[in-house]
Amino acid sequence: MQSIFKRYEKKYLITQEQGTILQKLIAQNMVIDQLGDYLVQNLYYDTANWDIIRESIEKPMYKEKLRLRFYGQYNPKSQGFLELKKKFKGVVCKRRISFPLSELKKHSVREIVAADNSQISRELDFFLQNNPVSEKIYIAYKRIAYTHLGDNDLRITFDKDIYFHPAPLDNYNPAYGCQIIDQNQMLMEIKTTGAIPIWLARMLSEKHIFPVSFSKVGVCYTRFVFKRQDLEEDMNVA
Repeated sequence: MQSIFKRYEKKYLITQEQGTILQKLIAQNMVIDQLGDYLVQNLYYDTANWDIIRESIEKPMYKEKLRLRFYGQYNPKSQGFLELKKKFKGVVCKRRISFPLSELKKHSVREIVAADNSQISRELDFFLQNNPVSEKIYIAYKRIAYTHLGDNDLRITFDKDIYFHPAPLDNYNPAYGCQIIDQNQMLMEIKTTGAIPIWLARMLSEKHIFPVSFSKVGVCYTRFVFKRQDLEEDMNVA
């Protein structure tokens, strides 16, 4: 998998019905990527005072966040991806390193980063030295992704069943927690290095699908953490 990404990202909060219709239309020009319909699990890092998320939701010109991501059910032999995601003037740049998840049982994230001598690891190390972060939010969801037949820079993803819970490192349970969007909704994201193709722009216009400002981790913070809701009452097991 790639270690460096640089692209624009547009997000659309749609219904499941809209998602089904859009996927049928998108399939005329794109193909489902090699992972198919898969599970994405994420662990987001922040300071004790939630400085990173709080700054992010203020929509500054530049922002960055750190997360650990892996795909499928938890397996110590699986690859984890530690990602530093930056956004400047609407352009998203993601840089990441990979390592077996089993390393997290033996070493801290800081130790794993320090042991790697790549440029990306040095950037991660600089972030960690200047931000006293720890695991704060766990988010998991089911995703199906499409890639363009003739343009590898265009990617469209559909996320549903988005669950959140506070982030103890040893609790990777994708079906436990609070759903952060309605059961009948999904989040579509269009990711590209340039303008979206005409056929896609026309399809979105005809279906009255418009972009929204939406951050999964931002919603978790504003809806649950900031309001200090009783999470135990809201939690459910699917």
